[in-house]
Amino acid sequence: MKLKPIGNRLVIEAIEQEEMTAGGIVLPETAKEKPQKGKVLAAGPGERDEDGKYIAMDVKEGDTVLFAKYAGTEIKMDGKKLLIMRESDLLAIVIE
Repeated sequence: MKLKPIGNRLVIEAIEQEEMTAGGIVLPETAKEKPQKGKVLAAGPGERDEDGKYIAMDVKEGDTVLFAKYAGTEIKMDGKKLLIMRESDLLAIVIE
């Protein structure tokens, strides 16, 4: 199944933090924080302006982004946890 977001929504696959700290301590599942970084899998066309024309979004498929800890709606698809959120819920685009 494939998702196509509408409006200014995005489908994001969260990037989990590493299971081991820099000191070599393995973190159990309950000690991990919710991910705040993810990869954009799909992006909607954007918001419409007063004339009905789409306003282009700042992010595109493939971008790595940072978002608020509890942003978006979590869904499960093909065994993966995905987030659907609005572009306004994003904090930054990661440039590497």
